[in-house]
Amino acid sequence: MSASLADEQADAIREAVAEAVLSASEQGRKGLDSDPDASLLMVAASAVAAEETSRLLRQSITGARAAGHSWEVLGGLLGISRQAAQQRFGASVAAAKGSVPDDGPTRRVLRPLHAFNEMEALEREGRRGWHAVDYGYLFHLVEASPDKWEHRRLWWPSRRRRRALEEQGWELIVPSDFDSPWAYYKRRLDEPADPR
Repeated sequence: MSASLADEQADAIREAVAEAVLSASEQGRKGLDSDPDASLLMVAASAVAAEETSRLLRQSITGARAAGHSWEVLGGLLGISRQAAQQRFGASVAAAKGSVPDDGPTRRVLRPLHAFNEMEALEREGRRGWHAVDYGYLFHLVEASPDKWEHRRLWWPSRRRRRALEEQGWELIVPSDFDSPWAYYKRRLDEPADPR
């Protein structure tokens, strides 16, 4: 199966990115004709946009590979060959596959997990006092606790959304070495864990 954007969708994305860069600094937008430093603000804002879109692309590709899509399909979407797509983006996926940690007395590895079963597994284990501390390709590393935990998975939350989650007591789970299309959060509940 192949997916592509309509011309109107692609144009809307381009316009949204350009508007985000231009609106990042009103001083830059207004001073482009008269202030030489305004162009430097545009360079800085454009660099941030390029970095973020590069991250989103890597995470999208990791997610598409985890969902079973081939390098040929991904290369077609990117306008490059299958081999070029695999060489450019395959290293992070391959590295992630080998990064599953070992079980221990207070830590366990939940696997194999994927987008369709991981939240159910985290909910079940969270009721038993296990909370995620790391994750990677097809696994979550959980740690024992006397309290119940809840977990959330979000598709690339904005900074504003991340701040709001933190204010509500959610804690971002940072993977040790994995590009994921998702951000995972956990929050301790004020209830004792169910018996294991």
